[in-house]
Amino acid sequence: MLATPGSLPPAAQDARWAYETKQDGQRVMVYLPGDGGVVLRARSGEEITGAYPELRPLGGALGGTPAILDGEVLALDAHGRADFQLLQSRMGLAHAPARAAHRAARVPVHLVLFDVPYLAEPLLRQPYERRRARLTELGLAGPHWSTPGALTGHGAQALAATREHGLEGLVCKRLDSVYEPGVRSRAWIKIRNTRAEDVIVGGWLPGKGRLTGLPGAVLVGQRDAAGRLRYVGGVGTGWSETERTALAELLRDAASERCPFEPVPRVLRARWVRPRLVGEVSYSTRTRSGMLRQPSWLRLRPDLTPEDSAADLPGGAD
Repeated sequence: MLATPGSLPPAAQDARWAYETKQDGQRVMVYLPGDGGVVLRARSGEEITGAYPELRPLGGALGGTPAILDGEVLALDAHGRADFQLLQSRMGLAHAPARAAHRAARVPVHLVLFDVPYLAEPLLRQPYERRRARLTELGLAGPHWSTPGALTGHGAQALAATREHGLEGLVCKRLDSVYEPGVRSRAWIKIRNTRAEDVIVGGWLPGKGRLTGLPGAVLVGQRDAAGRLRYVGGVGTGWSETERTALAELLRDAASERCPFEPVPRVLRARWVRPRLVGEVSYSTRTRSGMLRQPSWLRLRPDLTPEDSAADLPGGAD
């Protein structure tokens, strides 16, 4: 079951919803056949059990009771927050057991569980509130898995808390909702916390197909403490057709043979421009090296010069 992007339920309906922290990891369905084994499957249906050997002991957690659990695999940083960049070093190793075991020793994962669609019998038609209670009663807490609590009501406070603690966002789940496999349901609403910052345009990538002759993405940077323009990512979404056409003219006028970023990023087909255009972008989080995750263009900032938009980065962008 998938969540639909949206906003908080109306305040008058707040008590009819539960609120869970939105996790930044890999969604998994956990199959416990009741014989001590465990099978993990990704959203695509691919079996990924071998990528996470530290989760195998979960197979015996419920004894002989068969179950299907819904959750998310996370890799946690030094502050205990999910770090998708760390998790990427663990993904894709389902068929490389030796490498998976080696990575597990260096970057262990943690599985958070938030639903139980099956427990000795199908629970799909039972309301979320009841399924959540059944899951909590199982007491699934181990060295690499846990069942975080869900808050009923107080959605605005819950969302504010995720922003205060730098978390990805919130998932709102209607207490009376049934479990709908494969459905992106309005009974589950996801709210992603986004941030906005000014960036300096230093290049662009040519578009393809209907975007031929127009920028498919702009390459943006920010000043570090030493004044160097550090590359922080490519932005390919957020424009209307009119805005993209206008931006293409500005980029052509600013064309340059020299890359303005230090160091030069390894970006194929890049076209460089003089770093004089300032824009505002939204993004979810930064990687540890300062790169923007999921950036989207908001607007040009003709009221700002590149000097006005200087920012100290949280590390070099490699």
